[in-house]
Amino acid sequence: MKVILVAIPVISFIFAAVNGRMGEMSESILAKSGEAVELVISICGVMCFWCGMMKVAEKSGLLEKLSKLLAKPLGWLFRGIKRGGRAAGLVAMNIAANVLGLGNASTPLGIAAMKAIAEEEGSDGIASDNMIMLAVLNTASLQIIPATAAALRAANGAEKPMDILPCVWIVTAYSLFIAVFTAKMCAKFSKKRVLK
Repeated sequence: MKVILVAIPVISFIFAAVNGRMGEMSESILAKSGEAVELVISICGVMCFWCGMMKVAEKSGLLEKLSKLLAKPLGWLFRGIKRGGRAAGLVAMNIAANVLGLGNASTPLGIAAMKAIAEEEGSDGIASDNMIMLAVLNTASLQIIPATAAALRAANGAEKPMDILPCVWIVTAYSLFIAVFTAKMCAKFSKKRVLK
């Protein structure tokens, strides 16, 4: 990844120099850098709001209630996790953050949930089925309210930033189903190979 991130600007610089467009490249860098800062600031407000809401939910005991509410689906997805335990609560909060479309807010919760699962299972540095399932759920998450995407659309002048909802629901539900099904099937096949 480092190589790609270094190669893209270097190649751009070489092509600009060869084609005599260094002035245009400099103008583009300055303009786009300013736009990037504006975009980050506009998204920051939405992210801060939802991160704050997640913290309030955790402190008010909603985390525990949410883990109890999601106990059955979490029990099916995550075999062996203690019901009402810290790992189950963090997984539930992570799923809630993903459902709300808060990719950036869900990342710290996902890391904390991964550590809690590793502690609960006594992981020896190898990803367990539960850890893999958490990574799968984070990657292909169901989104009911795509807050980050809507914030990006609003920042770029969309009149109706939430008009993407039906498409988001269909695509994320489909991707989640395929990802979970694939993870479960791979877990079954790997267990059969270990038993042999």
